[in-house]
Amino acid sequence: MMAEPDLIAAARDGDGAAIARLLAQAQPDIRRYARYNCRTASDVEEAVQEVLILLYRRIATLRAIGAFSGWLATMVRRTCWRLARGLTGLAVPIEDAEVAGRSATASDGELRVDLARAIEALPEHYRRIVLLRDVEELTIDEIAAAVSASREAVKARLHRARALIRDYLAA
Repeated sequence: MMAEPDLIAAARDGDGAAIARLLAQAQPDIRRYARYNCRTASDVEEAVQEVLILLYRRIATLRAIGAFSGWLATMVRRTCWRLARGLTGLAVPIEDAEVAGRSATASDGELRVDLARAIEALPEHYRRIVLLRDVEELTIDEIAAAVSASREAVKARLHRARALIRDYLAA
């Protein structure tokens, strides 16, 4: 059962009671989406909790009331993907074969330290983009607005930053 548009609008406008009702009404849908997208039962439970928190924090950023269902499904899918990546110790997609081979032999703690160092080694304009996208999980449009850049510039910086991270980890 999806929430009514009036309830979503009131929650988006900051009405505390509406937010509470929206969270209660959205939970079954979130759980259903998570069962479809997550690998394990524990991931489903964790995803439900995380998406409820995200919904609470980000409901004011919802632009179109009619997009609520898709927006919610996207948050669940991203959360499940992040949780699945957490099982393998990968925080950033890595296509480079040498890095993938190294990650298979390194411990989870070593990978996290190496990844943190790689991100710290990035120039500020690349580091900010990576953190906004991969840690804060903002969309390209949200990042573009936050850094006052075009979508194309954000995409190019993100691509270059990830390439630099792969190069750093491969070295």
